[in-house]
Amino acid sequence: MYVKGQLIEVEIADAGEGHVCFGKMPDGLAVFIAGMVAVGDRVEASVSKIKKNYLEARLTRVLSPSALRIEPACPHFGVCGGCKWQHVTYSEQLRVKRKIVSDALAHLGGFVGHAVAEPIPSPDIFGYRNKLEFSFGDRRYRLPEEMELSEASLTKPSNFALGFHSPGRFDKVVDIDACLLGPSEMNEALALVKAFCRERGLSIYNTREHQGFLRNLVVRKAHATGQFMVYLVTSSSDERQMAALDQALAAHFGTRLTTFVNGVTSRKNTVARGDEEIVIRGPGFITEKLGALQFAISPTSFFQTNTRQAERLYDEALRVAAPRPTDIVHDLYCGTGTISLWLAPHCRAVVGCELEASSLRDAEANAKTNGIGNAQFLALDLKHYAKAVRELPSDMRPDVVVVDPPRAGLHPDLVAELRSLRPERIVYVSCNPASLARDAQAICADGAYALGPVQPVDLFPHTGHVESVASLTRA
Repeated sequence: MYVKGQLIEVEIADAGEGHVCFGKMPDGLAVFIAGMVAVGDRVEASVSKIKKNYLEARLTRVLSPSALRIEPACPHFGVCGGCKWQHVTYSEQLRVKRKIVSDALAHLGGFVGHAVAEPIPSPDIFGYRNKLEFSFGDRRYRLPEEMELSEASLTKPSNFALGFHSPGRFDKVVDIDACLLGPSEMNEALALVKAFCRERGLSIYNTREHQGFLRNLVVRKAHATGQFMVYLVTSSSDERQMAALDQALAAHFGTRLTTFVNGVTSRKNTVARGDEEIVIRGPGFITEKLGALQFAISPTSFFQTNTRQAERLYDEALRVAAPRPTDIVHDLYCGTGTISLWLAPHCRAVVGCELEASSLRDAEANAKTNGIGNAQFLALDLKHYAKAVRELPSDMRPDVVVVDPPRAGLHPDLVAELRSLRPERIVYVSCNPASLARDAQAICADGAYALGPVQPVDLFPHTGHVESVASLTRA
C-alpha cells in the first residue's frame, strides 16, 4: 500500500515521454519519475500520484548515478527548464529520441515494430541556435538557496529579470547570465541590454497589471553569413531610449551588429512580437543561407532554429519525396517557403500553401531573391485544400504532397482531403511524434497508403524535441 509523499527507492529502467523515466517497484508496480534522472540511476523519489496500475513520483535525490550521467555544462541547468537532458550523454539522448518516435508509432498509431532509423545527429550540440528569445520579468524566480535570504542579501534584485519563464509560471522569470545553446553574440547582447535597462531604471511589463515598458529581447544570428540582429519588444515607443541603446550596442559590437529593431505592442500577452516595428539600425532583417539558397529573416519570421541541421532535415525530405523532373509538388504549411524552394530545382513546379499572409509575402520574396520561377504560393485554409486543388489547372495537381504541420498535426479535414486526392506520395515532416503517429494511422486507414521507414532528425540537442521525416506511398 502506497501513500502520497512516501519516499521510495527505484532503479530507472528506461525513458518515457515528456522528460519522464520509469522503473519498477519490488512488487512489480510501474513507477514514472519526473526530474533530472537517467537510465541506470538508482534514485529516491516522493510519490505524487497513485493509480491502479502505476505510481507517479518526483525525484528527491540520486542514490547511485548511472554511467550515462554526465556533469551539465550550464549553471542554469535544472532551473530554467529549457535543456532537460544536459545531464546525460549525447548518444543516450539520441537513443531515447529514437525510442520516443518508435513508441509513439506503436502505441498511438498501431505501427508496432515499425522501422525507425537512427536519428541524424546535430553537428553542434552547443551554440547551435540561430535565435534566442528572452523575457523580461518584474518577479524574478528565486533559487532554492535564496528563499530564506533578505532582499539586501541577494546578489540579484527580486524585481528585475531577463531570461526564460520558469516552468509552468508565466509570471516569474529565471534571470539568465548566458544560454549555451546560442553563439557568443547572443549572450553578449543579453548582458549589455540587461545592464542598460537596469542602469536606466526602465520599467518591466507586468502580466497581471498590464503596465510597464520592457517585454522581450530576441536575438538572431545567421549561421552562414554571420549577420546579427537585436530585436527589443516594448509596450510603447521611446525614441530617446532606443537611440541610447543603439549607441551602446554599436559601441560594443561594431560591424558585427547588422540590424537593431524595436517592436512595439500594447497587447495583453507575452508573445515576442510587435504590432509596429521601428528599424533603428540596418535593414531590419538578416540574411541566412541554406545550401545555395538565401533567405531574408525579419524579426518575427519563422526559420528553423538549427541552421546546419535544417539542411539535413530538408535533404531527407527531398530524398523521400523523390520528385521526378515532371512532377508537381505541393508544400502544405509552407511558411516562408524553405522546403518549397529546396524542392523546386528537382521537379516541374511547386505550389506552396499557407494561411499566414506575412509568411506568404516572405515566401514570394525568397523565391524572387533566389531566381526560382517554378514556385507559386497560395493563401489557403488547408481545411479546403481539395477544393482549391480542383480549381487549379489539371496539370498543376499534385504528384507529391509535403506536409510540415504544427505540433498539433494535420486537421482531420485535411487528412480526408489528402485521402480523396490520392497523390502518389505524401511526405510528412514532423515536429511531434505523437501527431505523426495519429495522422499516419488515419492516412493509412483501409490500406489506402503504406508508411515507409521513419527518419528522426535531431535539431534540438539537450531537449526532448525530435523532428522526423516519413513517406506515405499510395497503395
